[in-house]
Amino acid sequence: MLSFIGRRILIAIPTVLLISVFVFFMQKLLPGDPVLALAGEDRNPEILEFLREKYRLNDPLYVQYFTWIGNALQGDLGISLRTQQPVLTLIGQKLPVTIQLAVMALIIAIVIGVPAGIVSAYRKGTWVDWLANILALSGLSVPNFWLGIMLILLVSVKLGWLPASGYQPFLDDPLQSIRTMLMPAFVLGTGLAATLMRHTRSAMLGVLKSDYVRTARAKGLSETTVVVKHALRNALVPIVTVVTLLFGELLAGAVLTEQIFTIPGFGKLVVDAVFNRDYAVVQGIVLCTAIAFIAMNILADALYRVLNPRMRNS
Repeated sequence: MLSFIGRRILIAIPTVLLISVFVFFMQKLLPGDPVLALAGEDRNPEILEFLREKYRLNDPLYVQYFTWIGNALQGDLGISLRTQQPVLTLIGQKLPVTIQLAVMALIIAIVIGVPAGIVSAYRKGTWVDWLANILALSGLSVPNFWLGIMLILLVSVKLGWLPASGYQPFLDDPLQSIRTMLMPAFVLGTGLAATLMRHTRSAMLGVLKSDYVRTARAKGLSETTVVVKHALRNALVPIVTVVTLLFGELLAGAVLTEQIFTIPGFGKLVVDAVFNRDYAVVQGIVLCTAIAFIAMNILADALYRVLNPRMRNS
């Protein structure tokens, strides 16, 4: 297993380098000058030139890239132009927020999607199956921003059950933190639940037709035992793989939801950085997100080998 993970990490290194090149040079195409945004109304030419020299913006692009990637390999992602804080510090402040949101959304997706997929597969062709598929299609089709706004109007404005926006650190007040995160997690979780339901249904349909399931039924085992212990256990391989990949997507794809609910996570940080032409922050966030997504892919492959003994010798 360790040799397999080592090989995957070696394969991932060129991918990360290509992503870093793409991100660095593509963001240079963005309109606007970060120095002008930083200088504000006082655009004294001497000050502008000083800032460009300070942040090495007068260097050729390839020199800027190699300087940045060389520092990144040493754990230095640069300094934010706006806040003058290390980018790594900003990421360390915002990452726990997005991780909490991603974990809660994934729990909601699993609680809704996996049972719905099991029931849909077991009741294939019935009204239950049709209803589950209609709900899954709805979950995939409804935009997150619309669902978020509707939940704010109904749950917060009309009923007053949950706060409409904001964030409370989990360690400061766990209950209030969960209350502020519940609606955005539900918005993200419902879309993921639809995807998870479809994959669970597909995996269960294949397993329920297998010989060992028929043998288990022939032994007189209860349907609950057959479905849960024999069928679901063997269908978990693709389900666990999908869950792992969905978690990686959540870390990178919660931007809009965080903006709607004013959650100070990765999403808000990257949007503010783009508008402020804060190149170092954008580069650092995208690089860290890419590494996290690749790590989730490696974890998914490792779990697949753990759950499927036939893959361990490959």
